[in-house]
Amino acid sequence: MKKKVAIIGSSGGNLYSLGGKEPEKLLSELLLQIEAAGVKCASLQFIAAKGSMDSVKESTETTIYGWDPEQNKPTIIAQGTLKEINVEAEKMDQEIATKIENGEIDGLIFMSADPNGANKHVVETAAKRKLPATGTGGTSMATISSKGVNVISTSGTTGTTNRTRAVTFMTSLSKHWSISYRPIIGKVASSESTQNVAGLPWKRINIRGMMLSSLPGFIAMALVLALSKIPALSMMGDVFDVMIKALPVILAVIAAKQVSDLDDVSIVAGIVAGVLSVNGGIIGGIIGGIGAGLLVQYIFRKCVEWKFPATTVNIAAGGIAGLISGLIVYFLIAPIALQIGEGIRSLLDTLVSMNPIFAGLIAGLVIWPAIIGGIYHAAILPIVLLEMERTGNSFLGAVDMVGLVMVSAGITLANIVAPRDKGEAAVAAPGFLINVGFGTFVEAAYPFMFSNKFIFAGAVISSGLGGLLVGLFDVRGTAYVPSVMAPLLSNNTVGFIIAMLGSLLCAFIITLFVNLVAKKKGKNKSELLSA
Repeated sequence: MKKKVAIIGSSGGNLYSLGGKEPEKLLSELLLQIEAAGVKCASLQFIAAKGSMDSVKESTETTIYGWDPEQNKPTIIAQGTLKEINVEAEKMDQEIATKIENGEIDGLIFMSADPNGANKHVVETAAKRKLPATGTGGTSMATISSKGVNVISTSGTTGTTNRTRAVTFMTSLSKHWSISYRPIIGKVASSESTQNVAGLPWKRINIRGMMLSSLPGFIAMALVLALSKIPALSMMGDVFDVMIKALPVILAVIAAKQVSDLDDVSIVAGIVAGVLSVNGGIIGGIIGGIGAGLLVQYIFRKCVEWKFPATTVNIAAGGIAGLISGLIVYFLIAPIALQIGEGIRSLLDTLVSMNPIFAGLIAGLVIWPAIIGGIYHAAILPIVLLEMERTGNSFLGAVDMVGLVMVSAGITLANIVAPRDKGEAAVAAPGFLINVGFGTFVEAAYPFMFSNKFIFAGAVISSGLGGLLVGLFDVRGTAYVPSVMAPLLSNNTVGFIIAMLGSLLCAFIITLFVNLVAKKKGKNKSELLSA
């Protein structure tokens, strides 16, 4: 038989600013972990006021949530003033107390409960039945304990999050009942694969995902570099130097959050680890963040098992995990990570300097097969970011813009001007605007490339031409920014404009020619059939 719990509480005083003002999110996270433990929610009484309970009035707008056993989810029972809701809460309190008396509930979770008011009967009955209870809210939990309830773990609310509170509650109850519980770190409680991954943090390490998520930070750095070139804004050069040092921190935070996914706790751990990993560059930041994420989850679970208060659990997990991982990188890994990054950059610089035109041509020719084959984000993008870490722009980043973005823009533009059929223009227009306006969505060209081998070949040829021009003018730049802005973020504005226009026009002309030929053939075929 599954154990059954009742959730009792309110949006609270301090809890209000730590998740209580969004009751549905708070309850959703708690129910996620309840399901992970193989436990069932039998009853719910949650009073959500439109303000902190430390300052509410009887006229404060309030909502009370109950449990819908048919739909197996929280439901709004009533809405009104706090005075009106307290009347409804009294009824629900007695109903849940009756369930406890009848043995229909095996444990209690309290969050900023009111043991002398809205939850009086539940607390009294739980004390008689000696039900195990856990919860947060320093004052209320102290009162609940003093009334004889079997409180197996308790804590204040400060420093907690929806996720860390939920994991703490269920770890305490599961240990008390001697049942297996593996916290769900993903978002979908019913997903078996998510449950499996939750207990295997190594499975959540995704370097590609970390790189993609950190891209806004690199673009911000590139913008600062462009501004620093304006004579009146030369002081932005110092800002650029600060931004370079911030990149490992950004990656460490993303890595820690991805691996542990314990909300603010993992973010803090990532920041601490990232600050100490700065000397290792972005590779050091990734390693520090991954280490912090792994340690956060381990330390968090151990502290909960040792029955530390939730606030202390968060402080220990976030602070100590980040510190340990960061110090390991600082003293041991940073020099090696820095040398690896420098080695990759030096190798690319050497290859480009030997024959930049040939290097650009080859890069342009292979970049479409690379992105279609899934190699781009796994191999090329990390190299782009390594280049940008040092200079704020990148040789491969420039090839990305001219070879992918501009070629896609050229293909879609041709299908707007002279589509093979009217429907293709409607498909091409949004893709063209996004490529030109935002420097991304190269996939917009896929329908046209995959439907005609000559357009596909034209894309590769145009990309090769663009890469050749990048090498010819020794351009360093970036994609993922509006096309009109990209040249300003490069080391050679005029050269980048020529390379961008060259690949766009080449792709446009080839696609236009292919479309016109296809339309002519279609027209001739129609005339023959009609004849």
